[in-house]
Amino acid sequence: MPGMSLLSSYEGLRQEIQRLAQENEELRRLVQLIQENQELKLVLRNRGSSLGFYSSELLAEVASSPRLPRRRTIKFKDAERVFPGLQPEESLLDSSPITMGSPEGRFHFAIDRGGTFTDVFAQCPGGHVRVLKLLSEDPANYVDAPTEGIRRILEQEGGVLLPRDRPLDTSRIASIRMGTTVATNALLERQGERVALLVTRGFRDLLHVGTQAREDLFDLAVPMPEMLYEEVLEVDERVVLYRGEPGSGTPVKGCTGDLLEVQRPVDLGALRGKLEGLLARGIRSLAVVLMHSYTWAQHEQQVGALAREMGFTHVSLSSEAMPMVRIVPRGHTACADAYLTPAIQRYVQGFCRGFQGQLKDVQVLFMRSDGGLAPMDTFSGSRAVLSGPAGGVVGYSATTYHAEGGQPVIGFDMGGTSTDVSRYAGEFEHVFEASTAGVTLQAPQLDINTVAAGGGSRLFFRSGLFVVGPESAGAHPGPACYRKGGPLTVTDANLVLGRLLPASFPCIFGPGEDQPLSPEASRKALEAVAADINSFLTNGPCPASPLSLEEVAMGFVRVANEAMCRPIRALTQARGHDPSAHVLACFGGAGGQHACAIARALGMDTVYIHRHSGLLSALGLALADVVHEAQEPCSLPYVPETFMQLDQRLSRLEEQCIDALRAQGFPRSQIHTESFLHLRYQGTDCALMVSAHQHPATARSPRAGDFGAAFVERYMREFGFVIPERSVVVDDVRVRGTGCSGLRLEDVAKTQTGPPRVDKMTQCYFEGGYQETPVFLLGELGYGHKLQGPCLIIDNNSTILVEPGCQAEVTETGDIRISVGAETPGTVGAQLDPIHLSIFSHRFMSIAEQMGRILQRTAISTNIKERLDFSCALFGPDGGLVSNAPHIPVHLGAMQETVQFQIQHLGADLHPGDVLLSNHPSAGGSHLPDLTVITPVFWPGQTRPVFYVASRGHHADIGGITPGSMPPHSTALQQEGAVFLSFKLVQGGVFQEEAVTEALQAPGKIPGCSGTRNLHDNLSDLRAQVAANQKGIQLVGELIGQYGLDVVQAYMGHIQANAELAVRDMLRAFGSSRQARGLPLEVSAEDHMDDGSPIRLRVHINLSQGSAVFDFSGTGPEVFGNLNAPRAITLSALIYCLRCLVGRDIPLNQGCLVPVRVVIPKGSILDPSPEAAVVGGNVLTSQRVVDVILGAFGACAASQGCMNNVTLGNAHMGYYETVAGGAGAGPGWHGRSGVHSHMTNTRITDPEILESRYPVILRRFELRLGSGGRGRFRGGDGVVRELLFREEALLSVLTERRAFRPYGLHGGEPGARGLNLLIRKDGRTVNLGGKTSVPVYPGDVFCLHTPGGGGYGDPEDPVPPPGSPPQPPSFSKRGSVYEYHRAQEAV
Repeated sequence: MPGMSLLSSYEGLRQEIQRLAQENEELRRLVQLIQENQELKLVLRNRGSSLGFYSSELLAEVASSPRLPRRRTIKFKDAERVFPGLQPEESLLDSSPITMGSPEGRFHFAIDRGGTFTDVFAQCPGGHVRVLKLLSEDPANYVDAPTEGIRRILEQEGGVLLPRDRPLDTSRIASIRMGTTVATNALLERQGERVALLVTRGFRDLLHVGTQAREDLFDLAVPMPEMLYEEVLEVDERVVLYRGEPGSGTPVKGCTGDLLEVQRPVDLGALRGKLEGLLARGIRSLAVVLMHSYTWAQHEQQVGALAREMGFTHVSLSSEAMPMVRIVPRGHTACADAYLTPAIQRYVQGFCRGFQGQLKDVQVLFMRSDGGLAPMDTFSGSRAVLSGPAGGVVGYSATTYHAEGGQPVIGFDMGGTSTDVSRYAGEFEHVFEASTAGVTLQAPQLDINTVAAGGGSRLFFRSGLFVVGPESAGAHPGPACYRKGGPLTVTDANLVLGRLLPASFPCIFGPGEDQPLSPEASRKALEAVAADINSFLTNGPCPASPLSLEEVAMGFVRVANEAMCRPIRALTQARGHDPSAHVLACFGGAGGQHACAIARALGMDTVYIHRHSGLLSALGLALADVVHEAQEPCSLPYVPETFMQLDQRLSRLEEQCIDALRAQGFPRSQIHTESFLHLRYQGTDCALMVSAHQHPATARSPRAGDFGAAFVERYMREFGFVIPERSVVVDDVRVRGTGCSGLRLEDVAKTQTGPPRVDKMTQCYFEGGYQETPVFLLGELGYGHKLQGPCLIIDNNSTILVEPGCQAEVTETGDIRISVGAETPGTVGAQLDPIHLSIFSHRFMSIAEQMGRILQRTAISTNIKERLDFSCALFGPDGGLVSNAPHIPVHLGAMQETVQFQIQHLGADLHPGDVLLSNHPSAGGSHLPDLTVITPVFWPGQTRPVFYVASRGHHADIGGITPGSMPPHSTALQQEGAVFLSFKLVQGGVFQEEAVTEALQAPGKIPGCSGTRNLHDNLSDLRAQVAANQKGIQLVGELIGQYGLDVVQAYMGHIQANAELAVRDMLRAFGSSRQARGLPLEVSAEDHMDDGSPIRLRVHINLSQGSAVFDFSGTGPEVFGNLNAPRAITLSALIYCLRCLVGRDIPLNQGCLVPVRVVIPKGSILDPSPEAAVVGGNVLTSQRVVDVILGAFGACAASQGCMNNVTLGNAHMGYYETVAGGAGAGPGWHGRSGVHSHMTNTRITDPEILESRYPVILRRFELRLGSGGRGRFRGGDGVVRELLFREEALLSVLTERRAFRPYGLHGGEPGARGLNLLIRKDGRTVNLGGKTSVPVYPGDVFCLHTPGGGGYGDPEDPVPPPGSPPQPPSFSKRGSVYEYHRAQEAV
């Protein structure tokens, strides 16, 4: 019985058992068990093969069904007792529903086609495994890497030459599973299908505007990804939510249970002619995205049917791609589906053509983004973006998690072009909305966080700082050692340190792809950077000894490790987990060199590296199950009255999943389903997708389980509190069906036969110098072998570095478990060391980020918890800013003024246990709703605070003349809410609740004003800010405990000096450029507010010092209104501009302002009296200050210069939004249209959410074509936004650039002014002006035209190619950590 015994009938199995039973007494007892119908499977080693035994019930099913059931391993725990001497299970492949019916001796392939390498994992006849790694792109030698991998293994196993130009024989192939980056690459490179978008009339530019937030706060060119669609057709149709107004039509019921009104049926006749035009232009793929189709899809279905009838080859309906509320991400998902699915289908068809019969009789499954497999004919673009990396998560979840007894695992997948981080603790962690390559997809995706560029991360030395990434060498040309002229990378640093051995790599490098890795090229590239470093060290501000080449390489590796630790901390702490409580599962070709250091830095004590870690993603594909999901939207409350409806909907979706998996050949016994509800508290946007699998049903829950208890438990874990007084709403119902399948690897490792053999000795560099390092071959190691670090463990696909102080052991399954020892404390002095400067830079930023996570988790208000309108910061003993996260432009530098005011104001009246509260503009405040909580930190033996931590959060209401505390017509500060100059919120460790409550209610004593309208949220958020500060104190205390107070304070100063150096370099470069052109070293600019107030600036550059004086003398006086901007606002705008002008990532701290002297006249609009109203200065004047500074430097034309503040409210509802406009053009780029610029980056409410929660209909939201200024580079266009009111309300607008146009530069024309119109129901149109409050009534329409950006250069100059300056290649960030940072910076 050679190979795996796979028998196709009960009779064949019975005869085989009887034959073997004559030779083996134990088998007779096994036959008896089977005959007694015991549900049992054992795998018995017999003559070197595996034989599967099933119960007679299953065998009967086998005999009667031509499509055989998938085998499922049920481990028999008492095998040793029943069969003395029975050996453990061998590797067995249960790969598909047809496996048992397959002829013997067939191959099972699992293939991960990555960005650089393609990994092939093959189970061969006889059960043994073959693995292979080859380049994903090698057009000189083969067309398709997966096909080539299969060909090579078939050739090697069969001993027969298989020509590349002939289709492969599939008779010996049972199954192929694949994860592929085809979809991701098509998205990144914009190489998908030609697509047209069909969208509801009035929304043609909806996906272009998107959330209106820009990706990079400090890039003046505002680079944004191209849209996936080529053309847009507006569809004449409109569906709105039914509110029963007079004259409403008959409502229709949506699938959520909501009632809707069809205001305009779809005009198919008019649409047909437009579609014919698309076909004539060669477009064959459509994305159909209509308002509210998530709940009522008939219009989309009608459009889709017409398009298919006319001959469009692919039509993606948003209601089918992902039926979830929010048209923008749903629209992006439909576009991605239409854009990518045809490309995937072409790839699949091309792949199939490489085989005889086009794989007709072979089961081919593709990995989806959610970690489940799908047949190739259902593999769609929007579900394929994480196809490759998902396999790795499945791989470590099925190996490391179980091997480590269920301890939570952090997956660390470091490849050549990206580093992915994820988490597994018994269930896959999914996200349901995430961005890849600028496209936000609504689809279940594993939460895989791409945090760095992997081994290809480029290395730089900039202004005294070691910098790793984000730029990447990519797969081509790759690192310098690839012999293709590539740049210096992390891989090169590891090679120079001796941590990679060229002899262990195949000869696939160089132009001919036939040479080994080149250590010489790595050393040469590193020597060039080391020369710059040593020049800085010997000639810089703090002269120091030069570094050796190895010390430089080691420095870069340490900085790279710290950069990767930051997002791992964020990923775990975001959900209330401690990173040190996890096992680090390391895989990917480059991860083994960094695993010990990363684990040690995070406090982990175990690293687990699977024996196939170099291709764990491919192994994960073999281990994965087939998944079918069904989901639909819902809008039911989670109350006993709706439980029956929820159960019915879940049951219906469950049947859909079961039927789909049965159709693929799975018997019901191998199908498992899990139900989910997407729940949130009423009035919040923070929805959690919860399963009730650990919460069985009770009398007060749906039959499917106690989802309410699951929601409360998870909410408490992630956020630290619950809101029992709030009702819970169901947004979506979802069922995940799983057909169990896959490889079951339970190999026994070779038993050790003596001490491990040292293959060779080499020299590896560690802290302190080179050490003799033994090299072991993984294939020669046996169970129980223990290896003391330092050592290298090498196989064909990866290199594992066991660092000094660590110990590796071989597990019983042949994997490597490393026990991580404590780091030997090194001596770090207070003198500047550029390596430690880079590490401290990351540590300081990590402290501010972790403070922010605590604040977001424990705050209760929507503004802080969901809009993330807050900043946390760390300050030195003088109150100087050290690190600030996130980089909300209007907060940059402003908190420093607040802290330094308190130090001067209180003097010696600062004691341990005190926490201060301040928001006054003259004390460094921006506007009153931004409350700053400051904690001084004392240290034993020190009489004064040794540092400060602070958190600033925007409170939704603190009293004043209008709800929201942002009145458009305030003329005095007291009208804007409660004022705190220097208030002890906590005194002697006691929270002063009574006193702060009194202060928050104090505005109610002023005629026409109210005290805070939401005291409960104010107090809760203030406590959260105190807790965030406490976290910062703890983290800095740990840092001081590790390095000492003098060192930590010294590096606070060093990091500020580094920012200072970067700004001085920029100012010198600007001055030198002007001097070289014969221009003076003084520049100036002037602009005006709409009331005529001038803002004037003169900048004088001191070339020798690299310094500048920014003189705002001549700026207009304080105004009777609220456009006054506190001094702190001007400093924030200045830091923002300096960072933009530097043009690269630098520490944003006090050092940025050291080379700058700022002159602001007292009593001016930029430094008003303490009683002046300031709310408009924060949101409007700040924008004009930026326009003036950038205009003086000639950096770019003016952007829209306004935030377009719109407030709507009545007795039971309040809504606030800011609206995008045009960005200014600059030297080499056109201005971006429909985007927020400079001092704001707020996201706008999705149209469907807006209409469902507020009494308005959004009639139009599109670009205001032609509003950008003409120029050689044209300014960006503003937008047109029309709101139809359905209830009486008060409309307030607070806007600028309605009189003075955004300027153009160097001959460019100015952008168009903004315009605020109110169109009354009777047709009368009124210009509201820039600032007003006006009552509106049902049927009235507010029409907002936002300003365009200025043009750059003479319009008559030759028109350059469109687009922004070329961007250096870098990795594409993704995952929940990235989404969190995007959301934080969209405030």
